[in-house]
Amino acid sequence: MTIELDNETGISFDFDWEETVRKTVLSALDYEDCPYECEVSVLLTDDQGIQEVNREMRGIDRPTDVLSFPSAEYERPADFDGLEEQDVFNPETGEYMIGDILISAEKVKSQAQEYGHSEIRELAFLTAHSMLHLMGYDHEDEEERRIMEERQEAILQRIGITRE
Repeated sequence: MTIELDNETGISFDFDWEETVRKTVLSALDYEDCPYECEVSVLLTDDQGIQEVNREMRGIDRPTDVLSFPSAEYERPADFDGLEEQDVFNPETGEYMIGDILISAEKVKSQAQEYGHSEIRELAFLTAHSMLHLMGYDHEDEEERRIMEERQEAILQRIGITRE
């Protein structure tokens, strides 16, 4: 398992953000029964940085809280069958390069305050949310949204983070 972590902002937290992200990533992969060792990259950026990527990649010129860039396409969410047919494995390590996550550290702080919960919960929530996107989940309609919300909460509960 390779989890590449970087904080390009200099924004700090009162907790070990790297450990929170690691535990959440592993919990999500375990919850979805991913059969592969994975490689994922998580970058903490600021609102300006995530806005630039959002504009460039999605044509939306505003900051967001999290962006997910999966490396594979799924017929059904978390259906790992057929990944061998896609070019998604690191030739050096054999790990499934599941994708990249960008999180706005500024949004972690502001949304935690807005929603009345801790920054650790907000960071874990955004990481779980993004991991589900990397495994093919979406929230385009009410049913998809409900499924993602249930899975996000289950992933967080596995690491001891409950609704506050």
